[in-house]
Amino acid sequence: MTRVVLLGSSPGPIGSEAGAPPVPPTDLPLPSLPGAPTVYGRLLQQLASLDPEPVTIARPAQAAAYRAHSARVTESADLAGDLRALADAVEGSTDNVLILPADALLHDELIYQLTKAKRGAIALILREERDENAPEPPPIEEAEPEIGMGVLEGLPQRTRAGRGRVISVGTAHHAVTRPNAALLGPIHLQQKHVAVLAEVARELAELTHLFGPEDDVTELLVFGLVRRGVSVGVRGRRDLFYRRLRQPAEAVAALGEMAAFDEDRARLDNAVKGADGFFTTFFVSTYSRFLARWAARRGLTPNQVTLISIFTGLLAAAAFATGTRTGYVAGGVLIYFAFVFDCVDGQVARYARQFGVLGAWLDATFDRFKEYACFVGLAIGATVSGQFGDGEDVWTLALVALALQSVKHLLDFSFGAANRRKPPVPLPTLDLTAADDRPLREALETRKLSRSGGVHTALRFWARAGRFRPVHWARKMIVFPIGERFAAIAIVTAFFDPRVTFLTLIVWGGIAATYTLTGRLLRSLA
Repeated sequence: MTRVVLLGSSPGPIGSEAGAPPVPPTDLPLPSLPGAPTVYGRLLQQLASLDPEPVTIARPAQAAAYRAHSARVTESADLAGDLRALADAVEGSTDNVLILPADALLHDELIYQLTKAKRGAIALILREERDENAPEPPPIEEAEPEIGMGVLEGLPQRTRAGRGRVISVGTAHHAVTRPNAALLGPIHLQQKHVAVLAEVARELAELTHLFGPEDDVTELLVFGLVRRGVSVGVRGRRDLFYRRLRQPAEAVAALGEMAAFDEDRARLDNAVKGADGFFTTFFVSTYSRFLARWAARRGLTPNQVTLISIFTGLLAAAAFATGTRTGYVAGGVLIYFAFVFDCVDGQVARYARQFGVLGAWLDATFDRFKEYACFVGLAIGATVSGQFGDGEDVWTLALVALALQSVKHLLDFSFGAANRRKPPVPLPTLDLTAADDRPLREALETRKLSRSGGVHTALRFWARAGRFRPVHWARKMIVFPIGERFAAIAIVTAFFDPRVTFLTLIVWGGIAATYTLTGRLLRSLA
């Protein structure tokens, strides 16, 4: 479950329809959608699976209209009341929290991606478009904090974002160094940050005399969280739609814009892992997503696709065991498609939202099972072919390859478990009353200097090198992920023989283990 809070009293974009009073989202129809729901009614439908009874914070004059749709409405007379009501709504919650403006029109997929983000806190932002012809600004170290007066889609540009997170946020009173983004409204927080959110909201409620009418509740919350040392991640709308609406004309125009977006394609693309290896990205995922959609629409479950992958992998092992060139080629083709189905099962799960403990266990366990079954098949094939005598040498190579891969997996899982237990490096904090973010910026610079030199410098250099595509893909390939391993088995066996295949696995696997172990030792020392 997720605790959802809707801000019915949240101010809308600045300058909407030349000062025309906003129409409450309870009275703002969406005529081109089935049933012509209101903006608020549609939002409740979209959020029903997360929270059947979200809390809505509304002005007293509009509370009755909100109650006609939802029973959980909290009345608030002003901004301070909004913040206190939000603190009351989330305080003591054992669930994650999603905060949304009640006047938001957005895709279901965007809600899903926000709530499933791995970041402990994440906010939706709109970045300033960079003018390529504009002169290069001075270094950030020389910039002075400012009260952001820029506007992006009617929202104040008072946020500084970089390196995947919010660095600083300003208000009508608080200056920020070189703001480059606007906060669009939605915020999602994992349960571990909820107590801080409630505390920050109550503190901000005592400071509302400092804020302007354009300062949004969500903007203030992110402002407070960042100054409390919470790392708030950022994401843009990307290929999905989000807009806040205040007038019927805006709603009609927004519906036209939203219709131009392909939400299903965005959902399908999101079903593909973004961190896959080179072979998977360019030789499997280019079409496997469409197989996943085809399978999901015909009712195939991820576990059923996993079983197809296992069966195909066993057929590949059997083909390798024949010891013939035809068997080697057939085995190579079959192991490739076993891997394709291995990718498809996860993509079906993400596309169809069908997740389960059994599926995760099957996927993780039988990846190794298929791989090791092929090792056995290759060793048997080498033996029955008579090409390598009694095949004892090939069996030895098979055992070495299996042992090397097992140790590598053990290191992967143990490091991952240890890394999850490692506390994150705390971010600097700043009092909410501080008029600008200079102390925050200076603290970040001091932390950066303290982490420079030696291991930190080497790791930072290697991370920056990854911005170059050839280096990025070389780093992906050198760790010998499962896609590259299956490709190596398929291609080398089809063109050569099992002994060359095992030697390839051992040499490449040894390089991968050395590279991985070195990197993890350096990270452990950093």
